[in-house]
Amino acid sequence: MAEQHMQTVTETAAPAAARYPITDADVRFYRENGYLLVKGLLDGDEAAAMREECHGLLGRLNETDDPTWGSAREAAGAAATRLRHCHDTQFHSAAFARLLVDRRFTDTAAALNGSPNLQLHHTKMFVKPPENGSPFPMHQDHPFFPHAKDTVAAAIFHFTDAEEERGCVRVVPGSHHNGPLEHIEDGSWHLAPDQWRLDDAVPCPAEAGDVLFFTYLTVHGSGLNTSDQERVTWLVQYRDPEDRPTTDDHQWSLGQGMILRGVDPTARRP
Repeated sequence: MAEQHMQTVTETAAPAAARYPITDADVRFYRENGYLLVKGLLDGDEAAAMREECHGLLGRLNETDDPTWGSAREAAGAAATRLRHCHDTQFHSAAFARLLVDRRFTDTAAALNGSPNLQLHHTKMFVKPPENGSPFPMHQDHPFFPHAKDTVAAAIFHFTDAEEERGCVRVVPGSHHNGPLEHIEDGSWHLAPDQWRLDDAVPCPAEAGDVLFFTYLTVHGSGLNTSDQERVTWLVQYRDPEDRPTTDDHQWSLGQGMILRGVDPTARRP
């Protein structure tokens, strides 16, 4: 299945120079393929400043657990992998709070989501260390926090370059059209590795300042960082405020329900 989608996306690839504001063609590409890499949404200096914010935050944390999935450790074999992270970064540094409501991000996300209103679900920072930064097996984000209207989507901000060697994100274009898929639960959620191989997915190498948008039904994962440089990213999950969760999962995220763009027309508490 992945190989067939790979051929399709190669033939209809989004423009390499896509920037804010995005075009109607970008929106069509996103809706057909379930993802869009927006080049240069942040400039190089902004990305470098945010990378320093990430390092500063990690330095202030008393301790951070390693969120590497058990299935990822098994896939890595004897190699010991590592990953550093922090949830709800906007409660640790104002720089993240400002970026959450930056119009370059919010206007782009709203256009792709097809709604003028945008509501925060959660944020998370990831640092994949050099040489052994942990991979993520193929999965959808849907099992973690299913919603009634499936408007939940993600934006991954790249604060460093992310080549294939650094474990860039890989996607299966068009996989969001399949709806929710059956996942394996082993402390986290992932798809059957013999059916959904990371190597069969389309790599999305990015440069510092690029932002990758995708739906929470888009199958994706990322590889091991085997390079001698770190990979630093920031994940923002968001939704249409008229969409509601169907389970109580992930309700602990600080700041969930914050309106990033527009209004909450439901006038309900998060």
